Amino acid sequence: MIDILTVNCSPTAKSLPIRMALLDGFFTAREIDLRLVSTENSKEQRTGLARDDFQLVHVAFDNAVSMKDVDGEDVVVVLGGDSGMNELFVQPEITEIEGIRGKRLIVDAPDTAFALQAYKILADRGLVRNQDYEVAPVGRGELRIAAMQADKRNSAAILNLPYSLDARRLGFRSLGDTTTFVGPYQAGSAFVMRHWAEANRDLLVRYIAAYLEGLHVVLDPARHDDCMKVLIEQLGTEHGVAQETMRLLREPGFGLEPNAVIDEEAARNTLALRASMQSGASTNLDPQRYLDLSYHAAAMDLLRAPFGTK
Repeated sequence: MIDILTVNCSPTAKSLPIRMALLDGFFTAREIDLRLVSTENSKEQRTGLARDDFQLVHVAFDNAVSMKDVDGEDVVVVLGGDSGMNELFVQPEITEIEGIRGKRLIVDAPDTAFALQAYKILADRGLVRNQDYEVAPVGRGELRIAAMQADKRNSAAILNLPYSLDARRLGFRSLGDTTTFVGPYQAGSAFVMRHWAEANRDLLVRYIAAYLEGLHVVLDPARHDDCMKVLIEQLGTEHGVAQETMRLLREPGFGLEPNAVIDEEAARNTLALRASMQSGASTNLDPQRYLDLSYHAAAMDLLRAPFGTK
C-alpha cells in the first residue's frame, strides 16, 4: 500500500535533497507518494502544519521552538540540516552594520529564526529594533530580494542559497556569514506534530530514509550535473549561480550537514539567541525538549539494512 505524504519546504536550494529523492524514485521505492508544497512564509508553514495541511515541514529549528513554546503545539524535530548558510545583505552603498540605522530590515516572519539572528547582529552594534530601524515582514527569500530592489529604504535582509548568490549578482553587499556574528546556529530542521509521528512512525522513518538518500545524492560530486539540472529547471536558477550553489551546498561546516544530524551545541546557542532577542522566550536551553531523534536513528538503521527490508 502506498502512503500519501505532503511535505512543505520553501523552493530554495535546501529543497534539493527532496527533489533529488523524487527524481531518483527513493520515495516511491519506500512506498511513499510524496506531495511537495511551499508557502510564502514560515508563519504559514507553522499554521499549515498545525491544521494538517501537510504533515512535515522543512524550516528553521527556531520555528519548532516557537510552535511549542508560544503556540502550545506539541511538535517534535526529527532531523537537522545545516547552520543556515545565511548572510546579511545590505544595499550597495552601506558598508557597515551601523549604516542600517534609520532604515528598514526585511524579514520572513518578525518573531522567529533568521529575523532573531538579524536583531542580535544589529543589537550588538547598538541598534535597537523599532527605534533605530524598522522591521518589515515580507516572506521567503525571493520576496525579500524583490523588496530590496523595489525600495532602497529596505536596506537589509538575511538571505541563503540560492538567493544570497542572486543578491550578490544584483549588486547587493554581503556583510558576512551570520554565524561569524552569532556563533554556532542550528537552522535546518524538519519537524512534525508529535501525535502524528507516534501514529505514523513507520511512514516517518521511511520518509527520513528516502530524504537522506536524496541528501547523499546532492553531496556526491558524481551527481553534480543531475543536481545542476534540477536547480536550473525546477528552481529557475541561472547556470553560474547553480554552479556556485552546488559548491557551497557541499562545503563542510557551511553547507548541508551529512546525514542531516542535529548539532546540539548549535541548537543550544539558537535557544540562547531566542531567549535574548524575543520577549517572553523560555530560558530553558535544553534542546532535548524539542527533539526526538529516534526516528532518524531508525532511518539510519533502515539505510544499513538490505534493500527492500523494513
